[in-house]
This record gives sequence, C-alpha cells and structure tokens, in this order.
Amino acid sequence: MCTLPDKEPMLRVVPMPHDTNQHGDIFGGWIMAQVDVAGGVVAARHARGRVATVAVNSFTFKEPVLVGDLVSFYAEILRIGKTSITVEVEVYAQRNPKDRVTVRVTEACLTYVAVDAARRPREVHRP
Repeated sequence: MCTLPDKEPMLRVVPMPHDTNQHGDIFGGWIMAQVDVAGGVVAARHARGRVATVAVNSFTFKEPVLVGDLVSFYAEILRIGKTSITVEVEVYAQRNPKDRVTVRVTEACLTYVAVDAARRPREVHRP
C-alpha cells in the first residue's frame, strides 16, 4: 500500500470490463496505451507541439489493474535531448472505495521525438 504523489496526474481513468483479459484483469496493452498518452502529454507540452513515441525504454508491471480501479498516471521529464524528450511515468490504482487502498501498479520510461508538420524531427526548447 502507498499514497498518491503530491502532484497533478497527467491522466486519470477507470478501466471497464471490455478492457480485460480472460482472467478479468486489465490488459497490459491497455495500460501501455494509457502510459503512452500520459507521457505524450508531458512531452508535447514541453516540445510545444507534436511528438512521436520512438522508444519504450522500460516497462514494469508491479500489480494487476482491476475493473473499477481509479487509475492515475503521473509523468515527469527525465532528460531533454536535441530533438528528444525522455519521460518517466508512474501508475497508481485506487481500489475498494469503502476502505480505499492505493497501489503502485506500473512504472515506465519512454522517449518521444518532437516532429514538425512533415513529421520530421525538430529541435525542442531546452531550459
């Protein structure tokens, strides 16, 4: 058990029954897609425009996600390159509303590249 980070989540969603595998757990691919969205929000904000996912550097599933969990995705920039932005995403699930339990379910690291209108890499702003 843990607590949510003291910062704004990039995404919050409740998975539904159609997001499950044959055992009733949420598909890993569903979680991966949501992680990509959350990471992309942070990268696009910093890049001030369109980004493309170019690498999933790491992805660890720690606990299953269940139907009805409130799933929160927290994203933070780890590194800024000339055209790329590497983002860490931490995923938490809150379950059992009567006696709320929070668990860290997934962590991932992804790299995005800023792209122009022709979908070619472009430089990103560096602080």
